[in-house]
This record gives sequence, C-alpha cells and structure tokens, in this order.
Amino acid sequence: MLKTGMTIAERYEILGKIGTGGMADVYKAKDHKLNRFVAVKVLKPEFREDTTFIRKFRSEAQAAAGLTHPNIVNVFDVGDDEGVYYIVMELIEGITLKEYIAKKGKLSIKEATSIAIQVSMGLEAAHNHGIVHRDVKPQNIIISTDGKVKVTDFGIARAASSNTISSNVMGSVHYSSPEQVRGGYSDEKSDIYSLGITLYEMVTGRVPFDGDTTVAIAIKHLQEEMVPPSVYTEELPYSLEQIILKCTQKSVNRRYEKMEDVIADLKHSLIDPQGNFVKLSSVDNEAKTVVISDEELGEIKHTPKNRGTQQYAPEVADLEEEVYDDDYEDSDYGYEDYEDDDDRRHEERRSRSKNKKHKSSGGSAVTILALLAGAVVLVVAIFFIGKAAGIIGSEEQTDTQKEQTQSTDTAADENGMVTVPNLVGKTEEEASALLEEEKLGKQMVGEEDSTQEKGRISSQDIPAGTKVEQYTTLKYYISKGQQTVTMPDVTGETGVDAQQTLEDLGLTVTVQKEYSEDDGTGYPLVNPGYVDSVTPEAGSSVSSGDEVTLVVSRGLDYGNSVYVPSVVGMTKNDAITTLGKWLDIQVTEEQSTEVAAGEVISQSPEADEAADPDQPITIVVSSGDQAPSTEDTSSEDVSAQSTDTADQSAAAANGEVWKCTQTLNTPTGYQGGEIRLELIQDVNGETKSSKVVDGEKITFPYTLDITGAPGVSEGTLYVSEVIDGQYQQLGQYPITFQKVE
Repeated sequence: MLKTGMTIAERYEILGKIGTGGMADVYKAKDHKLNRFVAVKVLKPEFREDTTFIRKFRSEAQAAAGLTHPNIVNVFDVGDDEGVYYIVMELIEGITLKEYIAKKGKLSIKEATSIAIQVSMGLEAAHNHGIVHRDVKPQNIIISTDGKVKVTDFGIARAASSNTISSNVMGSVHYSSPEQVRGGYSDEKSDIYSLGITLYEMVTGRVPFDGDTTVAIAIKHLQEEMVPPSVYTEELPYSLEQIILKCTQKSVNRRYEKMEDVIADLKHSLIDPQGNFVKLSSVDNEAKTVVISDEELGEIKHTPKNRGTQQYAPEVADLEEEVYDDDYEDSDYGYEDYEDDDDRRHEERRSRSKNKKHKSSGGSAVTILALLAGAVVLVVAIFFIGKAAGIIGSEEQTDTQKEQTQSTDTAADENGMVTVPNLVGKTEEEASALLEEEKLGKQMVGEEDSTQEKGRISSQDIPAGTKVEQYTTLKYYISKGQQTVTMPDVTGETGVDAQQTLEDLGLTVTVQKEYSEDDGTGYPLVNPGYVDSVTPEAGSSVSSGDEVTLVVSRGLDYGNSVYVPSVVGMTKNDAITTLGKWLDIQVTEEQSTEVAAGEVISQSPEADEAADPDQPITIVVSSGDQAPSTEDTSSEDVSAQSTDTADQSAAAANGEVWKCTQTLNTPTGYQGGEIRLELIQDVNGETKSSKVVDGEKITFPYTLDITGAPGVSEGTLYVSEVIDGQYQQLGQYPITFQKVE
C-alpha cells in the first residue's frame, strides 16, 4: 500500500487512496510534469511475482492506452517503479454505475437506454481497435458528476484471462458470458452478453442470476433461462426487453453480431418503444422453403424498397440531442432526471414536427399516391407467396386444416396438456409414432449402458404418464447393451472404498454385515469395517448392472453391550469404518462454520458408552458453510458418494475412464487455509458440477486426480479458500481429461 506523499516514477505524487479492487488499489495523484490530477492504479503485491501476468498486463495496458474515446477512461501511462506496477489514467469525479443503481433502486427507461448507448459506443471503439474488455459490469462503468458515462479497466481482464492455469479469476460471475464461465474463447460477443446483463440490472435493480456460490451462479448462466425483465418492471418497453434478451442469448451465434447493431436498436427503441424490430434468431429448423415462380418473383422485385429507419432520421437526431444532455437526477452528485424535462421536450418535439409538416405539405399528395401503389403491389406479392405456401387456398384446404385442428384439440385435454408415453424398450421408429400421436417432439441425446436390448431406448428425461404441453421435446438415450467387466480384488479394502470401486464399474452393490471368526489369538480374522468377502469372486466376468454382494466384517461378536469408539473429528468414511461393528449407522448433516465439511461433529451414543451394536448409531457430519443436503443417508449406503459418482460409474461401465492429472500451481492470494475444488463439465448439453476437494488443507503445487464424465475431454476447476469463515474464490482454471487406456 502506498502512502500519501510518495512519488512514483519521479512524477506522480500520491495524494490519497480512492478505491480498491480484486487486483489493484487506486490512488488520486498529481502529475507534476503536466500539472494535472490523475488516477493511478497500482497492482497488489501478490500479482507482482507472476512474470507471465506482468508481461501480458503491460502489453494490454499499452494497447488500451491507444484508445481515445469520450466514453472510455483514457490511459495516459503504464510502467513500474522499483517493483511497483502502475497504470496512470484519467481522473473521473463521480460514482460507479453499481453505486448509482444501488442508490436509485432501478433506473428510468430513458436513463438506462442512454447509459447503455454510451457504454456501447465506448466498447465499439475498443472492438474496432481489436480490444475486448472481457469484464463489462456496473463496477467498471463510471458516471461523472457532469453526467458523462465512461468505461474503465480495459486490458487488465484480458491479461489475466490469457494467463496459464495459475491465473487469477477476473470479473464478477454475475456478468460473465457462458463461454467465459466454461473457460473457453471469448470475443466481442462476450462483451455484448455482459452489457445485456448490465442493462437488465439497470432496468430491474437486480441481476438475473444469483446464488450462494460462484459455481452456482456460473451454472445458471450455462443452463437456466433468465426471468424476463418485464416481470420486475411492468412498464418496460417491449423493444428494450427484446434487446436485452438478444444480447444475453446463451448461444453466441444468436446474439448481436457487433456493437454497432446494439447501438442502432437502442436508438430505435427510443423512437418506437413498443416496436417489434429486434430480430431474434429463430430456433425453428423445420421451416419449409417456399418455391416462388418467376412471375411471382418479378412482382416482388418491382415492390418499392423499405427505407427502414431512414424515415426516422430527424427524430433520431432529436432524441440523440435529448439523450446526451446528460441530466441525471441526483441531489448528492448533481444529476438531474430525464422525466423532469419531459413536458418541455415534448413541446419542443411537437413544435419541430409542425414545422416539418408545413415544409413538406407540397409533396404530400405525391407521397400518398406512391404509398398506395406500393401497398397494392405488396398485397399482390403476399397473395402469391401465401398461395405457394398453402396458406391461401380453396375451401377444401380450409376444411382439411379444420379437421387437423380438431384432431389436435381431441388429443389434448381441456388445458391443452397431453400424457407422455413410455418410450423405454421401444425402437426409435416406434417412439416417433407414439410421440407424433400426442404432438410431442423428440431428441436423442446419447448412448448409455442398459439392460435394454442394444439399439432400443433405454431412458427418457420426462417420466411416462407426466402431463406436458403439446410440442414439448422429449430427450432420450439409446441402449448400448450391457458391458462385460471383470470383478476386481477388493481384499483388504474398507467396505466404503470397496463399494465405491464396485459401483464405479456400473455394478449394483448389496452390502451385508457379518461377524468375523476368531483367528485363534483373540482377534478377528477381518477387522470391523473391512471387506470379508465378495460374490461373485475376484476375476469373475460380470455385466454392468449385475448385482454383487459385498460382505463387510463386524469383527468379533461381543454380545449386545460393547463400548462405543469416538469418531468425532474423523471424516465420514473413516467414522463409518471405525463403527464397522454397528449394523445400522445413521448419518445426518448439519451446517457448521467451525467444523470442516465432511468431518463428524457429534455422535449418539457418545464415546465410551456401552451400547447394543444391533441398534442404530447416529453420527452428525458437517456440511461446512453450505446448507445440508436433504438426502437421507444410512449404513445401507455405506460409501460417501461424491456428486459425480454417477458420471464415473457410467464412464467405467462404458469401459471408459477419463482422468485429469494436471498439476495445480499455488493460486494467487492463497493464505494457507482450507480449500474447496469444484469441477464443472458440460455433459450431453447439461452442466454438471462436483466437489473434488471440500474443506481440506492441501499442499501446492497440487497434482489433481479427477475422474470426469465419460467422453468429456475438458472442464473448469473452481478453487476457493476459507477466509474469515467464508469460502472466497481464488481462481478458475480450464483443465483437460484423457481416456485411461
């Protein structure tokens, strides 16, 4: 931290600290060379040792210094002074957009649109220079005291996101695009997505996706649809909502192509708030092509061209004049609200409109005749196209359409709902016929091991008998048949580990607990909690899905009164093994910030008490700072299953095990506390997460040993550390998986 009065590079005198962020502190300084006040952003010490980051940081900051635009905070200088890396920027007196939204709750439509236009113009200038911001959010948008809107922090996000696996996460996940969340390539369209989220927050006062953890929010960006902003702001114009929705499409190809298009639609929305001019890409891939004859094509070619928004040019100019008055209302910061002058501006526009009408009255008759002629040609064109498409036809066609409509109505109940048929065991042809009867769609999403005959449907995402709306799409898997696996030797393993091993092979495990024989010296042949035997025996050939029996030792039989061992402080798996003599171990979870997740908080009966091992024993396991899961756990489910067990089981059953064994370097800012590693993977179009490490202290560099989903070669690893009793994210890293041969 720099002190007041210090001078950097023998030029910039530090006058005081004015802000701080995840990567840098910001100071107000005086540039003695040019005699002006500036803002100096100084990198925090933990980033100064990363030479790769520093190199990219310099390169991107220098590129950002080449940007000059009224809506961008200009960068004047970049350098280092005895290990202090700094950026010198234009000093803006004002507040961030985040603070402004917090103060006002939500912004007026005109105000939000004006800010969005100015932000878009700044981003457009950057994109034209080949610079992508990658961290667009209200915290990086400043509203000056004179009402100007400026975007800041160009370059710093790219330097971090381009770094290696040890790079620090950048930006807020609330505004990150799906491709950024996945750790993939991001470009100008990522900035468009983040701008859409920012605009959503301006008009509603809230972000569309929120959650307790960054991973939870990231998953929502990937797979959940946002609540339309009009739900929170009923007066929101239709056109502005469509702009927000187009900016925030999960598919990159369905967003705006470039910032210029965003600006055009935002300006148009000021003129035509309820207009339907925003073109959202259609997801209907079944639209049929209409063949137009040469005669009809000739008719259409002679139709007058639509001048589009050119006819609105004067109004656009007027509104732009109005927008850039920059009169935000804020008694503390000198802002004035747009609505205060609405009446005056309305009168001005009416006056200008009257003048235009007087000037153009001489040509009005010609214009009307031209419009009528164009309308006639347009009607003729529509008639021909409608006829070719079968929309316009004879009464016989109309009757057929009526019969089809009646048939559709008959298939659905009074609420328009139909019953989902059972597709399991059916061929795809049979399934198609069943779904067509109910007016339902279908999508095959993959193959899986199953007891069903190979090539037949093995499972479906919506259970049979469920009521759904017509034209709902059912997703299903095709059976690959049963795979043959060899029974492993689990001798000497704990019951917990052995059950995990067998289930990873796709086998159905039944656990039995039995007392062991005496080895002749007063000790059991097999210690409590360890494997006694397994059927079928090791080396046998079995099929995935087959049932196997795992016998776990209870040790020697001491009757109905034995001393209870202490398991408090142990991990769940170790506690289950230690209590191997007990027939029924009940496991419950409890949220705790004092006990690490996965460790035992308490037990009943307590340690050293005498108890009957045939009666249930209960252990309470910490869920850390997360709310406990609602799943009921007992000794019938001996192993502590991780959230990705199903994926791992499926991978092994397929004969495929995909592993990641990369080395994770020490995350920037790591303080030596307990770590949580969370994995996100895109599996068959669904985002799945699993905790790899939860509430443990690990030593960096750390070699990963993660089994991922079958056939999925990449994922994103989120690293968090317990700091001040709460998990704080240190970074997110793209990782790769390889099939184990």
